[in-house]
Amino acid sequence: MKKAEKAHLKRVAEMGCIACERINYFDTPSEIHHIRTGMGMGQRNDHYHVIPLCPNHHRHLPNAIHQSKRKFEAHFGTEVELLNIIRGRL
Repeated sequence: MKKAEKAHLKRVAEMGCIACERINYFDTPSEIHHIRTGMGMGQRNDHYHVIPLCPNHHRHLPNAIHQSKRKFEAHFGTEVELLNIIRGRL
């Protein structure tokens, strides 16, 4: 991973969980989720197509993106919509 990619991932992660923010819960520590929209099975997007999600919204809750993308997107918006919000803040 290149230095610029690491810096980008750090900036995104420091923003806090975008899903928590959409339910008015702010400053939640987050980890990086590489969006999967448009990718094949088992593929991951590059390090610039990422959104910040807390562990619960990333992996653990029933509506976490890796549990049920359909439920996640129904509650919080699509990966692309959330990516565009993050990009607008950078």
